[in-house]
Formats: sequence, C-alpha cells, structure tokens
Amino acid sequence: MASFFRAYNALLIRRPMLAQCGTAAVLFGAGDVIAQQAVERKGKEHDFARTARLTFYGGAVFGPAMTKWYQLLNRIQFKSPTKGVIYRVWLDQCVLTPGAVIVFFGSMALLEGKPKDIVPRIGAGYVPTLLRNWAVFVPTQIINFWIVPPHLRFLVVSVVSLFWNTYLSFANTLATKQAAAAIEEKRVEKPVR
Repeated sequence: MASFFRAYNALLIRRPMLAQCGTAAVLFGAGDVIAQQAVERKGKEHDFARTARLTFYGGAVFGPAMTKWYQLLNRIQFKSPTKGVIYRVWLDQCVLTPGAVIVFFGSMALLEGKPKDIVPRIGAGYVPTLLRNWAVFVPTQIINFWIVPPHLRFLVVSVVSLFWNTYLSFANTLATKQAAAAIEEKRVEKPVR
C-alpha cells in the first residue's frame, strides 16, 4: 500500500492533471454508488447510466477545473501564512463554489438530456447544497490550506469529496424530482387551448 501512495504522490507531482482527473472520476463514481446502494438502497435497480454521468463529470469537468483552480490558488502569494489561509478559503468558498454548484446541477441536467430542467433543478438544489458545502468545506479548506503541501491539496479535498459526492448524487436526485414536480405543476396551471 505504501508503494501505491508513493507512486500516486509522484504522479501528482509529474502529471497533476491526469492524476487529479482520474481521482475525481473515481471518487464521483464511487460517491454515486454509495448514494444509490447505501442511501437510496437501490440494490439490483442500480442506475449505471447515472454512475457513468457522475464519473464523466468528475473526470471531465470537476477534475480539470479544480486542478487549474488549485494551481492558481497555490501561485498567489500572501504576506503571512494566516492571510494566505483566510484568502484562499474565501476565494474557494465565496468565488468558486457558488458557480461550481450551478455548473454541477446544470451539467447533470444536460448529461441526462433534460436541458429544460436546468433552471428548475438549480432552483431546487442550489441553496441547500451551497449551505451544506460551506459546513463541510470551510473547515476542510482551513486545514487543507494551513497544513497540507500544495500538491496534495486536491487529494485531501477528493477524500472528503467521496462523502460529499455521495450527498451531491442524492441531492441531484432530489432536485430532479422537485424540478419535475415544478414543471408538471406549471403545465397543469396553464389553460388548455
């Protein structure tokens, strides 16, 4: 196991984009499997297309975006370590995260072939997801930016994200149902001509 971590650490340094995209893909997929099996108790009714969508999102959207984001945050210099932590956490949670939540729900609607669901799904899932994100990731990022070496920060977030991705998968399912109900309600309210 130690040799695996040494090899992974070396890959993070030599090929950060590849390592982090692969990590994000695996952890988003695993988070969906946990959501479907442990939370939703789907058993044999597992939605493999949903797992594939979340795996794709993790590797093709989240992984590249976060790799570049952490590279940017790591390049910014601050006069003191304390200011560095405060500003990096603020940038991460107040600049990046609000948009990232929108991108997540919008991407899921597009990947499901339901572009008309984007706005209702974001409306249903945005605020609760953002608030829960702050509860989880503000403390995580304080620790991450304070003591973790820069090339391992994405890994720390990724490990916490395994549990977060489980929540996101479940939140997307709830937002999908709420969006469908809202769309149906509007359709029923419209007079038939």
